Order: sequence, then C-alpha cells, then structure tokens
Amino acid sequence: MTSEETTLNADMRDLRVLEAALFASREPISASKLNIFVSHLNPDEVHALVARLRQDYQGRGITLEETDSGFAFRTAPDLSENLAELRVEERRLSRSAMETLAVIAYHQPITRPEIEAIRGVATSKGTVDALLETNWIKPGRRRETPGRPLTWVTTPEFLDHFGLESIVDLPGLDDLKAAGLLDRRPAVAVTSDLFDGEADDSVEDETAENTSETEAA
Repeated sequence: MTSEETTLNADMRDLRVLEAALFASREPISASKLNIFVSHLNPDEVHALVARLRQDYQGRGITLEETDSGFAFRTAPDLSENLAELRVEERRLSRSAMETLAVIAYHQPITRPEIEAIRGVATSKGTVDALLETNWIKPGRRRETPGRPLTWVTTPEFLDHFGLESIVDLPGLDDLKAAGLLDRRPAVAVTSDLFDGEADDSVEDETAENTSETEAA
C-alpha cells in the first residue's frame, strides 16, 4: 500500500468516526467536541472533514446542518410532508399509569385484580388503555383458574425504551438500595421511581383519581 493510499484510508476512517458520532448523538455536537473524537487532527482538518460530510449528504434524505450549538443530522426540509405519518405526539403518562407499569414489570404475568391488590386502589380502564397505546404492555396468557382471568406482561418495546436487554435486567434489591430508592414508602411508590423520567405528576392528581375510581366502583 502506497503512502497516498494510507493517507486516504486514514482520512476515510476519520470521516466515518465523525459521521458515527454525529449520528449517535441526540444533540448537536460542536466542532470543538467533534475534535475530541479525532484528537490527532487540528481544528482546521476537522472543519474540512465536516465540510466533506455536508457535501456527501447534499440531496439525500438527511442533511448535516449547522445550528447555534453545533452540527447535527436533520431530515431534509423538503421531505417533511412525506414523513407526516412518522410524527409522534408526545404524551406523558400519569403517576397511576407509571405505577401500574412498574407493578406489571416486576410481577408479570399478573392479572388486573393482582395489580389492584398491590397498588391498593382500583385500576381504571383508562390507565390500562394508556399503557397499551405506548405499546409497553400486552395481554398475556389467561390463568388456568376459575374465570380464566387475563394476565398482563411487558413488551419488547418496553425493554427497548428503558434500555434493557431482558426483563431480568430490571434493577434488583441491591441496585435499588444503592440508588437510594428504598425507603419507608409503599413498594409501588419505590418501583415507580424507576420511571420518574417518563412520568408527569401534574398530569393527574393521584388523590383525585383514587376518589373518582372509588365513586365509579
């Protein structure tokens, strides 16, 4: 291999490293931070590679855009109408839904009466429907008991969303202690803390919900 070929291969690898970093990042990356991924290059060389990437992605489905905070891949503006079906309306789950999800995750397969026994409150149909809409739970097998009640289990989408390879990767007792999640509160409150990043207590007041569920019963 000639020295010219070696240089070309090195340039291509640097280009691929920057492309991978930009693709993997959820936020725009500044030029100075990009330089960290290819620290053997000077800032001018990094800018030159970024310029090459922007050129490579011109006319493609995604483009490399420069924002106030750095560089980031974005969907080509002229394709926005074609991608309307992919737009997802963000919806935060209530505390009740997150507690129910936590109970299902840790006790699956579990029936609705068993969920209610653990939570100590009736589970409304709306709570289950909200979890079904997220595609984080699904019906499991029916129990071979009188009435053959339906069970609920989590889905692969649940694992993917929370970065778990399998259900056995859910935090255990020691992990919860280390994270400071075990205290005098009910067990459901503790396990629901695992999902606090997704929950919004302002969406639904638990006391009001409990009252309405009792009245509905």
